[in-house]
Amino acid sequence: MILPGDSIENPVTGERFEFIHTAASTGGELLAFDFALRPGGKVPIPHVHPIQTERFEVISGCVRFRLGRRTFVAGAGEVVEAPPGVAHGFGNAGRGEARMRVEVRPALAMEDMFAEVVALAEAGKLTRRGLPRNPLTLASLARRYDQEAHAPLLTVGVQRLLLAPLVWLGSRVERKRLEHRAPNVLVHH
Repeated sequence: MILPGDSIENPVTGERFEFIHTAASTGGELLAFDFALRPGGKVPIPHVHPIQTERFEVISGCVRFRLGRRTFVAGAGEVVEAPPGVAHGFGNAGRGEARMRVEVRPALAMEDMFAEVVALAEAGKLTRRGLPRNPLTLASLARRYDQEAHAPLLTVGVQRLLLAPLVWLGSRVERKRLEHRAPNVLVHH
């Protein structure tokens, strides 16, 4: 569980999160964190939050945003808000580290999603772009956190439908992996 004051860093994408408020500390109302992005760092793909508003206040550096069909650069002191249902993505547009204060309302399980992706990165299971190498892992992650973020141009329902076979296959593969790891137990009657 992530607590206020905790920080995590994605070594693949260059994202660093320093948590100020978490879902647990705000009763689910707010997730707030300071966010740093190394030069050249960016979120892996544009995405949509179906019910969350994400607010970015640029503290230092320059951040290139894609918000809907618009692309623009925001600098220190500027605020960008991505309302629910609007596709967006962002990356560091400058030569130095970019820093932002990010607020997500409601929090949902967003910090858990960040932590899981960072764990995959630390285990070497992400591509250079920051996506899971294994399509079954990607499908499972996308399904588990589809209320937090989903692919642009798809609804949550369509994404679930498209991912269902991969999620099912992934759960079968995981079940078999766990069965093979379980020690053989002999039962004598």
